[in-house]
Amino acid sequence: MFDANSSSLKGFLSAVRLAHRGCDVEAPLLTLTPVKTSEFEKFKTKMVITSKKDYPLSKNFPYSLEHLQTSYCGLVRVDMRMLSLKNLRKLDLSHNHIKKLPATIGDLIHLQELNLNDNHLESFSVALCQSTLQKSLRSLDLSKNKIKALPVQFCQLQELTDLKLDDNELIRLPFKMGQLTNLRFLSAARNKLPFLPSEFKNLSLEYVDLFGNIFEQPKVLPVIKLQMPLTLLESSARTVLYNRIPYGSRIIPFHLCQDLDTAKTCVCGRFCLSCFIQGTTTMNLHSVAHTVVLVDDMGGTEAPVVSYFCSLACYVNSCDMLK
Repeated sequence: MFDANSSSLKGFLSAVRLAHRGCDVEAPLLTLTPVKTSEFEKFKTKMVITSKKDYPLSKNFPYSLEHLQTSYCGLVRVDMRMLSLKNLRKLDLSHNHIKKLPATIGDLIHLQELNLNDNHLESFSVALCQSTLQKSLRSLDLSKNKIKALPVQFCQLQELTDLKLDDNELIRLPFKMGQLTNLRFLSAARNKLPFLPSEFKNLSLEYVDLFGNIFEQPKVLPVIKLQMPLTLLESSARTVLYNRIPYGSRIIPFHLCQDLDTAKTCVCGRFCLSCFIQGTTTMNLHSVAHTVVLVDDMGGTEAPVVSYFCSLACYVNSCDMLK
């Protein structure tokens, strides 16, 4: 609330009361001082900056901002002043030269939309995947960067509904993609994907675009990494995961947590670490998406999917899926 001169305010209200009664108002009203533009700035909820010359260098961003766009500003890093804007819901840093994201972006607890299109990013950190963005982030645009792979923990961003990964250097998608149960729009065109992860089949999308990748033909022979009997590590890990026993770095060593986090899912629903058979199948993308952009110029909508089998029995029972 803006500051006001109490005596002037009382005089104004007294004059209004007399005028309402039909009395003459003899006392002159004081001239009200115009409110400064800077006072309004404090309460802005949206700011759009699309040129370097307009970027604020000497003053802070208004703390009330909910939508901030700073595009074409030549930024090479995220301005730390932005990270104090606790009300931010949409942050657009597209068309800059940002190479790395600070983990503290994850402290923006209300952030729903993050646009990083057309920057120089090479990765998306595990710290961001495990931050409060897990509960808030709905839309993420990482297109036109230099990302080769996303961490498996990326799939902990389970509120994502819209994900854009076009024009990167991706050689794989996170193999736990099926955990993104709210994802509806996925675009990863013009990357270097040779195949899709097995859990891709668990998605339920409205739109998918995978055009311009280097999808390989399914291999005839599977990759066999079975070992009998199972090692104690393999057997224990399978038991922990199958029975959903809680684990963490305070309970078991951190490297074991990483092994469990990156366990592969068999077609039967069980899990495996380093003991498995790997095969390749082909899936029609219409089975997971209502609208499918053609995979290639030949009009195809099929893509290769890697599948894992925890035992020879699972492989034999599913061999009709393999080509």
